[in-house]
Amino acid sequence: MIKVSEQAKSEVRKLMQADGFDSISDYVRVGVKSGGCSGLSYDLKFDKLVNSDDKVYEDNGVKIIVDNKSFLYLIGTTLEFSGGLNGKGFVFNNPNANRTCGCGESFSL
Repeated sequence: MIKVSEQAKSEVRKLMQADGFDSISDYVRVGVKSGGCSGLSYDLKFDKLVNSDDKVYEDNGVKIIVDNKSFLYLIGTTLEFSGGLNGKGFVFNNPNANRTCGCGESFSL
């Protein structure tokens, strides 16, 4: 469902630990919400709980939660981390997106 690159995995683990989460037992919650310059934006946060309507995946040692509403938008997405000259942060490589904004934080279908 969602792939996690090696660099993203390393950064997720560091950030989870800094925020008081355990990268072995806790989750990365990935979702889509309305907003952003292209219409939809990505939402990423850490969570300890799984809701009844969540889908749970694991890739590269990272546990990922996706709510049912966001699931269809995120199929095949790869979570990566960029530390380049254009800024530092997580990047969603989403094959379903027809258009993305310059910052990569929003998209449209």
